[in-house]
Amino acid sequence: NLVSFMVFIAPVPTFYRIFKKKSSEGFHSLPYVVALFSAMLWIYYAMVKTNVTLLITINSFGCIAETIYVAIYFTYATRKARMKTLGLVLLLNFGAFGFIVFLTQILCKGPKRAEVIGWICMAFSISVFVAPLSIMGRVIRTKSVEFMPFNLTLALVLNAVMWFLYGLLLKDVYITVPNIAGMALGVLQMVLYGIYRNSESNDAGTKKELPIVVKVDQENPTKVNSEVYPVDIPSMDSENEETRDGNSQV
Repeated sequence: NLVSFMVFIAPVPTFYRIFKKKSSEGFHSLPYVVALFSAMLWIYYAMVKTNVTLLITINSFGCIAETIYVAIYFTYATRKARMKTLGLVLLLNFGAFGFIVFLTQILCKGPKRAEVIGWICMAFSISVFVAPLSIMGRVIRTKSVEFMPFNLTLALVLNAVMWFLYGLLLKDVYITVPNIAGMALGVLQMVLYGIYRNSESNDAGTKKELPIVVKVDQENPTKVNSEVYPVDIPSMDSENEETRDGNSQV
C-alpha cells in the first residue's frame, strides 16, 4: 500500500506544472483514465472476493487521486483533447464498468464471479502498464524524456515488484501475472530514460523560425538592399494598420 501510494502521488509534479502553465502541453490523459478504471475494477474484485482489504484501501485512494488528475487535465486541455478525454471517461469508467458489473451480477454466481472479475482485472492491469507505450514511442521519436517523468517510472517498477511478491505469497494469479508485465515495461522505460535523458529534443514542433523579408530602399524602390531581416508577423500587421489609417486621413 505504501509503494502504491507513491505511484498515485508520483504525477503530482506533472499536474502542478499543468496547473501552473494553464496548459496540458504534450501530455496525454489515457494513462490516468485507464488507471482510474483499473482502480475501480480492483475495488469491485476485492469486495466480491473478500479478505483483501489492502486492495480496497489503496484503490479507493487511487480512484480519488486519478479523478483529480483527470479533472485538472480536462480543465486545461485543448477542446479536442477535452472531447477525447470525456469520451474515454464515458466509455470506460461509466459504460464498460457498469456493463461489467451488470453481467457479472446476472451471469456469474458464487466463486465463479470472483474468477471472472479477476481475469478482467488482470487484463486491464496489464493495459495500465501498456498505456505508457505511446509515451515511450514519443521519447524514441523526439529523443527527449520531457514527457516521461523518472519518479513515476521508478515508482511503477517498485509497485510492480511489491504487488508481484504479494500476489505470489497469496497464490493469487490475478495479482501476480499483470505485475510481471509491469516489471518488464517499467525496466524498459528506465532504460529509455537512461539513454535519452541528456539528449536534445528533435521535435520539429519546438523549432520555429521567423520569416525573412528583403529590405527595399524607400528612396529608390527599384534598388534592393542586400541585407535581410527577420520580421515578427504581428509588427508587420501593426505597420499595415498604421499605413491604412494614414491613407484614410489624406
